[in-house]
Amino acid sequence: MTTYTATLGGERHRFDSLARLLAAASPERSGDRLAGLAAASARERVAARWALAEVPLATFLTEPVIPYEDDDVTRLILDTHDTAAFAPLAGLTVGGFREWLLAADTGALAAVAPGVTPEMAAAVSKLMGNADLVAVARKVRVVTAFRSTIGLPGRLATRLQPNHPTDDPAGVAAALLDGLLLGSGDAVIGINPATDSPKAVRDLLELLDGVITRYSIPTQSCVLCHVTTSVDLMERGAPVDLVFQSIAGTQAANASFGVTLGLLDEAYEAARGLRRGTVGDHVMYFETGQGSALSAAAHHGVDQQTVEARAYAVARRYRPLLVNTVVGFIGPEYLYDGRQILRAALEDHFCGKLLGLPMGLDICYTNHADADDDDIATMLTMLAVAGASFVICTPGGDDIMLNYQSASYHDALYLREVLGLRPAPEFEAWLDAMGLLDETGGLREVTGHPLTAIGRELAA
Repeated sequence: MTTYTATLGGERHRFDSLARLLAAASPERSGDRLAGLAAASARERVAARWALAEVPLATFLTEPVIPYEDDDVTRLILDTHDTAAFAPLAGLTVGGFREWLLAADTGALAAVAPGVTPEMAAAVSKLMGNADLVAVARKVRVVTAFRSTIGLPGRLATRLQPNHPTDDPAGVAAALLDGLLLGSGDAVIGINPATDSPKAVRDLLELLDGVITRYSIPTQSCVLCHVTTSVDLMERGAPVDLVFQSIAGTQAANASFGVTLGLLDEAYEAARGLRRGTVGDHVMYFETGQGSALSAAAHHGVDQQTVEARAYAVARRYRPLLVNTVVGFIGPEYLYDGRQILRAALEDHFCGKLLGLPMGLDICYTNHADADDDDIATMLTMLAVAGASFVICTPGGDDIMLNYQSASYHDALYLREVLGLRPAPEFEAWLDAMGLLDETGGLREVTGHPLTAIGRELAA
């Protein structure tokens, strides 16, 4: 195994593997400190970055951070690597890759995406400042579609998240109505169910499908149950638009979620076979988050950001409609405060888009983290400038079922107003047809709108 070294201020620093080098080069975060992987000092972190900058990108194809024979995600990454797409980058070091990315245009970034491995993306992100991550991610265009089109320039979509702690239809309806009247829901109307029972999930699917069908809303629904539940319900004729699953960057971490690549293959083909989309056939929705592999003791000694990037190789296999990192949900043991959460959000978004994924974010924090609503506003603004495909919105920014703080419907309106962003085109046309847009394209304040019948009907 290769040893990497750098001399800084007369002190020689030695890193015994590529995985160790990547971990030492990572910005400070509590999860890597918890795992014993973080650099011992700021000096060691800088030395690791000097050494990492000199590593040829091709090294990542011959020195996997998790052995090929031990991990199916490693096998997926290497077996599907596109050597033709990689050719323009083949002679670059990690440091040279950073310079290439900052100078590249949108077309060049799209062309090389199939040749970039997750470890390459993670490595170069460790040499980039926050502004670099924004500047490069903003140039990447990833467009997907089902009933609405996500990722077009000048657009910002939202997931409307009408969770309820008991899946009460009236409670779901109130949150759903609130979001629709505030222009939210063009990426997906997605509910985290209180239980994973097939009956409860089917009831929610039918509720959402009924609303979408009755009001001809150009969006898609998703109840975020386990993939096996979705497969079972599709076989029983339930109205499944998108198949959801949480995924991670190692075989062992995915096993902790009860997931294999074979199972995801089955779900993907089943959902495609339903042909429920009207403008596209992207049928998968994935959530990820730094620290999930470490929390399952399934990280193989790899730093949490590099493992997170490897999850995007799993997502990329299935051409998903949506991928989002739930960036602050796992808690301060892994991302301690607002500064660490912001950095992780920018890294995840950058790496996902660089690999060709339609990246969004649940910009959030748990109540015991050292973060607040001002951190949410800062993260929202930076990620919207960086070109995030969508953000997750909850009523008042407070998820009463999952008990964490996120963005609100009003936060999405703020982003659209100050940055001149608009909803997905199909959804924007629907809002206009429903009389919810004024002559400038902004939301109109309405009372007694026909949509309020949703709440009355479901409460009854």
